[in-house]
Amino acid sequence: MRKFFTVIGGMGSLATESYVHLLNERTPTKNDQDYLDYILVNHSSVPDRTAHILDHSKPSFLPPLTEDIKQQSALNPEFMVIICNTAHYYYKELQAATDIPIIHMPHMAISVMKKQYPNAKRIGLIATKGTIADHIYEDEIKNAGFELSLGNQEIQDEVESLIYDDIKIKGQVDAKKYHKILQTMHDKFDCDVIVLGCTELSLAQEKAPDHPFKTIDGQSIIVDKSIELGEKIRNGETIDYNKIYG
Repeated sequence: MRKFFTVIGGMGSLATESYVHLLNERTPTKNDQDYLDYILVNHSSVPDRTAHILDHSKPSFLPPLTEDIKQQSALNPEFMVIICNTAHYYYKELQAATDIPIIHMPHMAISVMKKQYPNAKRIGLIATKGTIADHIYEDEIKNAGFELSLGNQEIQDEVESLIYDDIKIKGQVDAKKYHKILQTMHDKFDCDVIVLGCTELSLAQEKAPDHPFKTIDGQSIIVDKSIELGEKIRNGETIDYNKIYG
């Protein structure tokens, strides 16, 4: 297979399944051959990202992801995407391990947000403790010129419960809990837009989109970008990866 891309997933598997579902659903097709060519790596045994970020004595997820990147690089994909926001903690190290472009999901998400909501002032961020601690989204949001709110501990506990208790453990989305989190970020913390900084939250958005709040879903955005780039490489177009965020 030539002219394909690689998806590094499994962190978690349900979130990766959501990415693949949206990718196939949104790709314009008339027959089997219109779907995009890609390789999916569902590396579910990668150590917990948040646990390592909060305590570096815990197993690191960098070595197994680096191995994945190098294995896939040998197959010569056109680009790669990593379906886990928190894993971007080691983005620089992972990109340094290959000449294949790795699309930076948080950077892509905030670039889109800046265009979509240029008049927004305060941006809410809901994510795992690991993503909060590594400042990936925080730095992107502030560098884009927006104010940031992380809510409070009560909100963080609710977010963690939705991500881990409901989605990762039970394999289900608590729509009521998800909507309550969004409403609290909007009403109590004056957030104009709420960034979903975890792919499990992206799954929640896919399953429970019936709410009035403005959200930025990095996984949904990277799906659209994967389709855009995938169709370009299929057509033999040259892509300047330095300009895809602009």
